[in-house]
This record gives sequence, structure tokens and C-alpha cells, in this order.
Amino acid sequence: MRILITNIGELTTNDPAPAVGEPDRSVGATGDRCGTRHDAAVLIEGDRIAWVGAAADADGVVERAKRDETSHADELTVVDAAGRAVIPGFVDSHSHLVFGGDRAAEFEARMQGQKYAAGGIRSTVAATRAASDDELRARLRGFLDEMLAQGTTTVEIKSGYGLDVATEERLVRLAAEVTPEVTFLGAHVVPAEYADRGDDYVDLVTGEMLDACAPHAKWIDVFCETGAFTVPQSRRVLEAGIARGLQPRVHASQLGPGEGVQLAVDLGAASIDHGTYLTDDDVTALAGSDTVLTLLPGVEFSTRQPYPDARRLIDAGVTVAIACDTNPGSSFTSSMPFCIAVAVRDMRMTVAEAIHAATAGGAAALRRTDIGRIAPGMRADLVLLKSPSRVHLAYRPGVPLVDAVWKDGVRAV
Repeated sequence: MRILITNIGELTTNDPAPAVGEPDRSVGATGDRCGTRHDAAVLIEGDRIAWVGAAADADGVVERAKRDETSHADELTVVDAAGRAVIPGFVDSHSHLVFGGDRAAEFEARMQGQKYAAGGIRSTVAATRAASDDELRARLRGFLDEMLAQGTTTVEIKSGYGLDVATEERLVRLAAEVTPEVTFLGAHVVPAEYADRGDDYVDLVTGEMLDACAPHAKWIDVFCETGAFTVPQSRRVLEAGIARGLQPRVHASQLGPGEGVQLAVDLGAASIDHGTYLTDDDVTALAGSDTVLTLLPGVEFSTRQPYPDARRLIDAGVTVAIACDTNPGSSFTSSMPFCIAVAVRDMRMTVAEAIHAATAGGAAALRRTDIGRIAPGMRADLVLLKSPSRVHLAYRPGVPLVDAVWKDGVRAV
């Protein structure tokens, strides 16, 4: 099956190199990193992008396909974008989608002045432990449907709301049913039954809990923060995961400055997430590394913490991603368009930078080379907007602008 999407008014490819004979529109006055094409078309074959080019050339591509006896060109479906914009599917590289209950009361209290603290995580643990697999699975599917309807085609999912061996194993196992990007986050906080015995809990996380969870996970994560885990404890967790073949990620510098960034860089972590409070040394270390800084605009929106200065990071050469951090405590949103709008408004990103961070940046945070771009050979994950330009994602915040979504070449929305 082949699909030709043509008459695209604005195509965001994240592939800056222009085709032969085309002007280079990849970097303009607005700092566009998005490899923008106008009056464009995309050909999908199976689950991959087969061709990207000018809409005027699309008929020729189809005719050549018809002459290819192996092309199955008779199965071609043509989609007329009618001048609207197409972007890559969003890559959400940080979420916590498997949990029970909610924390609406905590949110309301925070809006009345109560300060956010890491310990609030514990209030979700009891509800998650009490929920059945089917209850958790149904809720997970609901969140994924929300995300897909808003253009997210790839999602990472963390555990972290079980904090005992049996429940953490359930969480990563359920997550693995829907995504290969599963993160074991048994070291989210120290559970109540291990109060004042953090090192003993780390023994559990790096031993029996890791043994149970590693077969279902790709990543290992830790909340390296005051009120959660110290730098030495975090190093133990990450090194234990690496020894079991898991790749490291780190929550750090959300509640205050610390040594989590340097730990992440030292261990070659794919990403450090949050980064609300960064020193100049942190920024320098990130800019000189392959570690992506994943910004989570929904957290600052929901907690009233200060927003990170993305302009400072991008200008320093740090690779930046944007993710929703969907979770019941500090960012209960599943909307990447909302997070993009907040990043543009409050983190000083251009729209092009924010779109790039939510697509190619997320792919980099997951160390994926097959998603986040619209180019030949990439997975056919695309979003057709109801607007003529990607700028409308920030220009019209809160408005549902996703018209159609293709995931692996299949129309999903």
C-alpha cells in the first residue's frame, strides 16, 4: 500500500538539506532548523517514507512507480492536504502513564500556595498497588489515545509508582505491551516502608527489583534530587542498570541545583530531564556531551516553578527535547501542542525550535534514528494539521489543530 500526501502548504521535515535544484529554506530569519519545504508532497510505502519533494513532481513519481512492475502502484491512495501543514509525529520521551488514582486535591492546594515537593509521589503509590492489571491497562490505553489524537506517535513510559518488586514489575510489563521505550524507575522516591532507610531501598532496587524489571525495560532512570536520591545512591542505581544492559536516563535539577547533570554526562546518559536549575558548569557539560536535556514545560506550568531558559541552552549548543511528563502530580497533561505553546511563550524558544525539540529532539533523547524526521527511509509517522503553518500550534494554544495522524504508514486518526 502506498499513500501520497500532496499539496502540502508547509512541510516540516527536520531534514535541512534541500533536494537538488531546490532553494535552501532550512535556516531563515526565525532560526528554522526544521528543513521546511513549501508546496510539497510525501510518498509513503508500507511503514516508511519513500520520497519527499515538490508537489509539482508528485505526478512524475507516481508515473515512474506505475512503470515499476513490483511497485503495487495500483494500491496508491492520494491525500490532498489542500495547502495545510504537515509535521513529523511528536516523540514524547518522558511520561509516567501507568498509575492509579489522581492528585487533583494536591494540585488545587498548590494553586493556593502550597509548594511542590518530591514526596508527593508517595500518594499515588497506594492507588497503583491496589489497581488490577486490567484497570491499569485500560487507563494506559486511554492516555495513549489522547496523545495520538494530539499528534504523538512515539512515547516513552516509566514505572515508578509501585516502589515494590511486584508492582514495579507489573508497571514495566504493562508499558512494554504498548511501546519499546520502557524505563525502569524503581528509584523514583524512597517508599514509606523504607523511611530513613534509603540505602536499604537502593539495595532492593539494584537487586531483586532490577532482576524482575530488567527483562521488560530498555532504560534505567533515577530521581537524583533532594528528597529523593543522593548522588552516590543514584550512581549505584544507574551503574546496576547499565550492568544489566539497560541504558541510563536521569531526573535531576528540578527542585534545585545539584550534581545530577554531571552524573548523567559522566555515565553517558541519553538524557537528563527537568533541568530547571542549571549552573553554568552544567550547561557547559551538556553542550560538550551527547546527553540531551529534556525540558518539561507542563511541570513548571503545573507547579509554578520558574521556567528553564531554553534560549540559554540552545545558544550554548545543548541538544534540547520537549516532553509532556504526563503524571498525576506535577504535569497531568498529555498534549504536546500545549507544551510547545508554553515553551514558546515562557521558555523563549522559537516555534521552529520547539517543534524540532518535540520531534527530532525527542528522538535524540531516545537515541532513535528512525523517527522525528520526514525523509526517505524514516518511519512514516506524520501529522496533518488543520492550519497552513506549524506556527499555529503556538499561535492558537488550546485549539485542536490535528486533522490526521499516520503511525507506521497507517492512518491512526
